[in-house]
Amino acid sequence: MRSLLVTGGAGFIGSHLVGRLLKEDEKVIVIDNFDDYYDPKIKRDNIKQYLDNRNFELREVDLRDPQELRRVFQSDEIAKVIHLAARAGVRPSLKNPLLYEEVNIKGTLNLLEVCKDYPVESFIFASSSSVYGTVSTPFVEDENLNKPTSFYAATKQAGELICHAYHHLYSIPTTCLRLFTVYGPRQRPEMAIHKFTRLIDEGREITVFGNGHSKRDYTYISDIIDGIVRVLHKKFDYEVFNLGSSQPIELRELVALIESGLGKKARTRHLPDQPGDLPITFADLTKSRQVLGYDPGIGIKEGIRRFIEWHRNKP
Repeated sequence: MRSLLVTGGAGFIGSHLVGRLLKEDEKVIVIDNFDDYYDPKIKRDNIKQYLDNRNFELREVDLRDPQELRRVFQSDEIAKVIHLAARAGVRPSLKNPLLYEEVNIKGTLNLLEVCKDYPVESFIFASSSSVYGTVSTPFVEDENLNKPTSFYAATKQAGELICHAYHHLYSIPTTCLRLFTVYGPRQRPEMAIHKFTRLIDEGREITVFGNGHSKRDYTYISDIIDGIVRVLHKKFDYEVFNLGSSQPIELRELVALIESGLGKKARTRHLPDQPGDLPITFADLTKSRQVLGYDPGIGIKEGIRRFIEWHRNKP
């Protein structure tokens, strides 16, 4: 039985994807380096429920180590790769761009170099809505991308270009997925919905950058996982798809929904807009709906309700 390789499989999105794949009786190998971007214990908790599954294997490997990556492919027959691992975050990338280059660009190169020598049926690259920069909305996949507004966005755009080069040169079937602000249970603790929910619930102050009118295309985790799995079940030469909700809302509306769900009022401090942040993200889903049958079903109100329920019941 050939395996599916999930990089960053102990993270927020990765651990949900692993759960879905195991339910479909796939054999899954996860590689993760459990870095310190946030508490590694959270990531270990994300996947502890899978450790006894006969179809699950965990390898603690850093993408920056090409020899360790190669050993994974030497010891197991890998059918498909879902490359989720990355150094995340727009604002932190401004403080340490070299680290983002090492992980997001060099790490992706290392992985594709191995896939060149151990051919896979499919290579799926998790890109980001941030690659669109400040183009007109809604964001369409064939948009000309040439103005990234952060180092993180630049590394994701570079990742897409590298993926295309390896596809062109070595015929690696490749799909790039531009993910739009994913949220839900197990979301990273520094992300807005998780952070705001935690702080408002504890009666602590939240920080809002700008006037609260910035908009994000928040997308519930189960919809994102459905989109990824739909790509896994199809065969593409080279494609790019948006995975979002196509229903952006203002930051101040998001805070109001969290307040309503918690039954508590936020204590808010306003600061100037942050460099690198986009005023809006907005996914055009025409292509994803037509080609993948992707149809996000969890709206923001229901998604926030589910997230608050998880927040209140988590250990």
